[in-house]
Amino acid sequence: MATAGGAGQEKQLAPTLLSFFIYNPKLGPKEGEEEKKIIFYHPNEVEKNEKIRNVGLCEAIIQFTRTFSPTKPAKSLHTQKNRQFFHEPEENFWMVMVVRNPIIEKHKDGKPVYEYQEEELLDKVYSSVLQQCYSMYKLFNGTFLKAMEDGGVKVLKERLEKFFHRYLQTLHLQSCDLLDVFCGISFFPLDKMTYLKIQSFINRMEESLNIVKYTAFLYNDQLIWSGLEQDDMRILYKYLTTSLFPRHMEPELAGRDSPIRAEMPGNLQHYGRFLTGPLNLNDPEAKCRFPKIFVNTDDTYEELHLIVYKAMSAAVCFMVDASIPSTLEFCRKLDSIVGPQLTVLASDICEQYNINKRISGAEKEPQFKFIYFNHMNLAEKSTIHMRKTPSVSLASVHPDLMKILGDINSDFSRVDEDEEIIVKAMSDYWVVGKKSDQRELYVILNQKNANLIEVNEEVKKLCATQFNNIFFLD
Repeated sequence: MATAGGAGQEKQLAPTLLSFFIYNPKLGPKEGEEEKKIIFYHPNEVEKNEKIRNVGLCEAIIQFTRTFSPTKPAKSLHTQKNRQFFHEPEENFWMVMVVRNPIIEKHKDGKPVYEYQEEELLDKVYSSVLQQCYSMYKLFNGTFLKAMEDGGVKVLKERLEKFFHRYLQTLHLQSCDLLDVFCGISFFPLDKMTYLKIQSFINRMEESLNIVKYTAFLYNDQLIWSGLEQDDMRILYKYLTTSLFPRHMEPELAGRDSPIRAEMPGNLQHYGRFLTGPLNLNDPEAKCRFPKIFVNTDDTYEELHLIVYKAMSAAVCFMVDASIPSTLEFCRKLDSIVGPQLTVLASDICEQYNINKRISGAEKEPQFKFIYFNHMNLAEKSTIHMRKTPSVSLASVHPDLMKILGDINSDFSRVDEDEEIIVKAMSDYWVVGKKSDQRELYVILNQKNANLIEVNEEVKKLCATQFNNIFFLD
């Protein structure tokens, strides 16, 4: 018997991070040395024996599953209260993330009763989040092995502590979804002329600032050009758009209505500034420190300094050899060369973008929302997400629908052939997933009375208008 108002008192508690640890079984092989295996453990205040017990349990699970599948050890363990995710990014280094299942809290006879939602979390989503934890660490610190070579376990522990202490606070597990699986890049659509202007700007900059090894160019948080390897750019893009750029929000100046143009030729006023590096170039004491990043860690292992410079909505990342010390003189030179040109370029792009928008006409609220991802160039496009805050990607659809998208994606990853899946959700929404070649498209339609044939027609129409030439299924 439910108490009065029982249903109204239901509370949903989102999934939360219970613990996150990294261990290496080779570091404490003997009995009594178990603690040496643990290189990082969050939360740190957990009692020593419990840490050892939890790590031991994970080791046992991984060893046990190895007997059935020697090449592919366990990726996750489902229990009533939580789910554990395992990842071995480098040989013998294991990362484990334990996430508490979402809970529905009800009140029965005045006492709270907790129901754990065991089937809510999607393995693929959270396994991807765990892999990104490693990729992000590696971008700023290099591999675990490198730390061991630099100074043994002590140095590795220090680096892990310093990095993950901050990074784990940015994991908003309640809003992780399909986009975390893709970890894609949103590209900025450009006409040929403007693209060529950017191309020649990059060539000029690399020539006049001859220590620049790689360049990336972004506008409105979307990528236009990158000289980096795809996997490195993918994780750098995530860092820029979810961490660095949101910390530097400012009122942006719009295209031709801005006062810049008139003054340009005379006194080269510009709106450029460093997002990493010196805050004030006029201060002779200004520090020219840039964050260090590591790219191409599989073969050449390059250490670079990341210089991010922004004018209005355009941002350019210069990556320079880390062995060359950065001087204030170099920063001033970069500012005087890049600033004015980037400012002009930013207003050109803005103007072109506004013209294109006017031509394409005002967008009315469509009947559908979609996510598109291309595995070849990592291009991602979503009309479902409204990115508002640094680390949370807010989806504009119900979590149940996002879960269906995740389930369809898991089905797709099991087969190599092209396929299409159509689902009718309990809420009367239609969800369609299409996989063709290396591309995936997920559409959510809000047409309650539509039948299968009509839904199919709608999706065909969408493909014809938005994704011309992409799907050759029909």
